[in-house]
Amino acid sequence: MGFYGFLLVFIGGGIGSALRHGSALAAARWFGTGLPYGTLFVNILGSFVMGVISEYWALKSGLPQPARLFLTTGIIGGFTTFSTFSLDTAVLWERGEGPASLAYVAGSVVLSIGALFAGLALVRLLVVPAQA
Repeated sequence: MGFYGFLLVFIGGGIGSALRHGSALAAARWFGTGLPYGTLFVNILGSFVMGVISEYWALKSGLPQPARLFLTTGIIGGFTTFSTFSLDTAVLWERGEGPASLAYVAGSVVLSIGALFAGLALVRLLVVPAQA
């Protein structure tokens, strides 16, 4: 698929990212900014839509590869990468790999949040704050 596949993912990712941004703005306006409601919304909705598209595609075997790339990797991936995490977890679970599925969830959450804090600490260590 080559360049064409990358182009489909690029365009779909832009659409998904714009939808994510719009959802975050709408959630902040409607529910306030006390909690990241926009992120919660896109993670739940993106995971649901990923499930619908993936299962329909699996049962009907009719979604061509370009459409799958555009919809799942592009739009839904741009909307939320949590949907891919959710699908990977479900695939492990449904293959009968329950312990691996649980380890994947725990490892992903703990290590990703730990990596974020490590990145924060690195920048704080290396970058001198601007003087006011």
